[in-house]
Amino acid sequence: MAHAELASSLILTLSFAVAAGLVGSFALMKRMLLAGDVISHLALPGLGLAFLMGWNPLVGGACSLFAGTLLIAQLQKRTGLTTDAMIGVTFAGSLAIGSALTPESDLVDALFGKFQQLSTGMFFAGMAAVLLIIAFVFLYREQLVLSVFSPELAAATGVKLNSLNLLFLLMFSLTVLVGLRFMGALLAGALIMVPAAIGRRLSSDLTGFLWASCLASVLSVAIGFGLSNCIFPRLNLGPAATIAATALFGLSLLRRQR
Repeated sequence: MAHAELASSLILTLSFAVAAGLVGSFALMKRMLLAGDVISHLALPGLGLAFLMGWNPLVGGACSLFAGTLLIAQLQKRTGLTTDAMIGVTFAGSLAIGSALTPESDLVDALFGKFQQLSTGMFFAGMAAVLLIIAFVFLYREQLVLSVFSPELAAATGVKLNSLNLLFLLMFSLTVLVGLRFMGALLAGALIMVPAAIGRRLSSDLTGFLWASCLASVLSVAIGFGLSNCIFPRLNLGPAATIAATALFGLSLLRRQR
């Protein structure tokens, strides 16, 4: 991989880590952190079909990911069941369909990702998605916090909770989509879940929480990149970054809670 292509891939991956840290922080507060792992599996049917038909896998993954996200939102509204219940049902079907459709030769890349060169268009599209996610978090930060801790007060002040929850779910899915190429469908949610847990351990205020989550996510990717490129070249970035994040969480447990 040429140096310029390597740099663009690494920049996008680190930018994804920042977005994942921010989204994961609010997902933890909304008690839907495990949704990061489950929602990433919604991309599997699209990835499998794209590999089978010779299409761009990210396009297929995006279609099934956002279709699944909208399906979850509609089912929740119609059935009255909780978000995590709907995510669980959709997850089971997506995993089964994706496993059945994905050719065996492409299954490892679909599940665990692969650090590879990006076209200029893919790089700018990825960076635009990351900037959109970060802008959403900071523009709706106060509304998100209010909806978590006092939904009644949020509704009384004019916050449209259903629309806000749908927007957050879509940004959540967009974050997963950006990470699919590098982390794969199995591990794309790892940088949403683990760094947020680290941030919660290390900070008691919201600003510190967001900073700590982002830093832990970026550090996990940087360590994972070093592991997969310098020490264990056969190890993909997805598993390497997840191992690094898990190790950092273990270290965070050494800090005593006040």
